[in-house]
Amino acid sequence: MPDLSRRAALRLGASAFAGATGVWALGALVDPVAVPAMPNPTDPGQPAAPPDPAAGVPLPPPPVAAPLPTRESGSFMSAARGGVLTNWIIARPPGQVGPLRPVIALHGVRGSAKQVMSFGVEQALAELAKAGRPPFAVVAVDGGDSYWHRRAGGEDAGSMVLNELIPMLPAMGLDISRIGFIGWSMGAYGAMLLGARLGLARTAGICAVSPALYQSYTASTIGAFDSYDDWTKNTVFGLPALSAIPLRVDCGNDDQFSPATHQFIAQLHKPPAGGFTPGGHDEAYWRQQLPGELAWLSS
Repeated sequence: MPDLSRRAALRLGASAFAGATGVWALGALVDPVAVPAMPNPTDPGQPAAPPDPAAGVPLPPPPVAAPLPTRESGSFMSAARGGVLTNWIIARPPGQVGPLRPVIALHGVRGSAKQVMSFGVEQALAELAKAGRPPFAVVAVDGGDSYWHRRAGGEDAGSMVLNELIPMLPAMGLDISRIGFIGWSMGAYGAMLLGARLGLARTAGICAVSPALYQSYTASTIGAFDSYDDWTKNTVFGLPALSAIPLRVDCGNDDQFSPATHQFIAQLHKPPAGGFTPGGHDEAYWRQQLPGELAWLSS
């Protein structure tokens, strides 16, 4: 076979190279070589995440919480009261969105949570908020006529407040780390009794309005106490906590409980806020005193 000329050989080599190049280019299109990902600065062993297309776009503002209701109500079956359906009402100042501390409001004989609110609680709370005073909620509850302590028949409205009502309140948006008390007549006695039992660490203040106080068992009204032993276990005379917890006592000069209230104040180690003013043992006096009493509880 004749020898190829030098020029023909060169042409043959160039054609072979071009063909190989075309095959490589086709292979690259069909099966491209993967390009290594940029290293992850937080974990060099892992590739970085792809860029976020939303990066740099400002997030929408969080939704504004709706104000809590200024008044809500409900009921529960109280085991402490022997399975009695027990009504409650919560009043708040307008525009509240966060937890408030509660003031427990206790009614008098033949009273109710609804009666307590009729004294002007909601309006007084709104006025205090408008004046820039620290907001709080008022929680009224039905307690019957058992004088807010355990009775011989087993009913215990005091335990209902301390062990049933108050533990329910966080689920209703209230902060029970510190609690105030206010009460009228029998409820004023109950406010002092339960506030003292809850103790200085938990009780922020007590306001007793026209307190139904008895200096002895024989002087007490029928139904207030079951026996002399019941009176001695549950009297508020001589309770040391009431000389330590902030206390306000208001009483009308013409109130039938005025003499016993004077004696009660005299045995305290320090005088309470409040005092004796013209008026009797009635709702007119209680409505008149309420704005100043709630202002004191807010301080």
